[in-house]
Amino acid sequence: MIKYGLERITELKFRSFLPIIEKRDEQWVDIMLRFELEPETEVPDDLIDFTALVICTIDGTIAQMVPHDEGCDCEYQFTFSEKEQISAFILQPDVQEKIRKLSSPF
Repeated sequence: MIKYGLERITELKFRSFLPIIEKRDEQWVDIMLRFELEPETEVPDDLIDFTALVICTIDGTIAQMVPHDEGCDCEYQFTFSEKEQISAFILQPDVQEKIRKLSSPF
């Protein structure tokens, strides 16, 4: 995690993800992620209810990943490694299938 205005970077390692996938409109799908972290990984102390919003196109392409605290944008951004971990989860065939089913008219 990178906090705006600070030089200190911490690296989160995710153990598992719990997605809530919702179609926003005809172009976007929102995925709210809750996660379990590896035991050696600690969330920054100033985050209360840490989640992530992943915005995808209806074909499953990731457009944006936004860290949230208590359901709102927060002062943090994900590191490259954290984005890779989240992308790997979103690009799994079963998650991509859920996105396609949500986006399909049938």
